[in-house]
Order: sequence, then C-alpha cells, then structure tokens
Amino acid sequence: MARIKIEPPENFIFKTEIALRISDINYGGHLGHDSVLTLTHEARVRFFREYGFTELDVFGPGIILSDVAISYKSECFYGDMLKIEIAVCDYTSYGCDLVYRVSNMETGKDAAYVKTGIVFMNYKEREVAEVPQEFKKLFQAVDYKIEIQP
Repeated sequence: MARIKIEPPENFIFKTEIALRISDINYGGHLGHDSVLTLTHEARVRFFREYGFTELDVFGPGIILSDVAISYKSECFYGDMLKIEIAVCDYTSYGCDLVYRVSNMETGKDAAYVKTGIVFMNYKEREVAEVPQEFKKLFQAVDYKIEIQP
C-alpha cells in the first residue's frame, strides 16, 4: 500500500496555538482525521488575518483548495494544546502549497504534517487568477519534499 510522506521545511513563517475540543476527538479517543483538516483551516484563517487578508481577498483574488495531503505522526487527546505552524512553498502560476506542522505542545511530539494546495481565484468571474506578485514578495517559498512511497 502506498504511503504519503511529507518532509516539512525547516522554516515556518507563522504559528498559532489551538486547544483540542471534545468535538475533535473520535471514537478511538484521540484526535480525529477530519478535525486535523478543520484545525489547519482555522490556522490558515488566522495566518491570513495576521497579514490583513481573508480567504476571499488576498491582494484581490481569493483562494480555493486544490488538494490536501496529511501524514500522521502521533496521537493527541482532549485538552492537548497544539501548535500549528505554516510555511508557503512551491509556487506555480496560479497557486502554491501551504505546509503545516502540527505538534503537541505538552509532549513536544509532532502530531501531523499537512499540505494544502491553494489556487488563487477570482470569485466574481468564477475563474482562476495568477498568484499576486505582492503575495510572492511577502512570502518567499521554502523547500520541502512530498512523495508517495510504495
């Protein structure tokens, strides 16, 4: 069975802390897979807000997710405080990747690595838009590696 492997970058440009809620816990008693994506969404909204953006306005265009990859590293439980860090990586003409490192602040262990591909979008015209040059200047891309291992 193939496995996704995300090697996070060394440098992250944003971090936030989020406590796990009971609704983030699944029937196995630990952080659920669906909540990992919800938590990274919250971190992304906070990241954009920190720079005066919203997901509907980043120097004009908004963003839309094009893909997601998650690699789990360790369990987290109700009440754990998570640190979520974000790096901007791998620009294309119309988008880039955001890479997240989710770590448990109490244990110091990494809980998950997440990659979301974003595409810039002109929502009024319902078409993709080029990456704003101001965005590229503000957030220089960093190197990371993602692969699918057989």
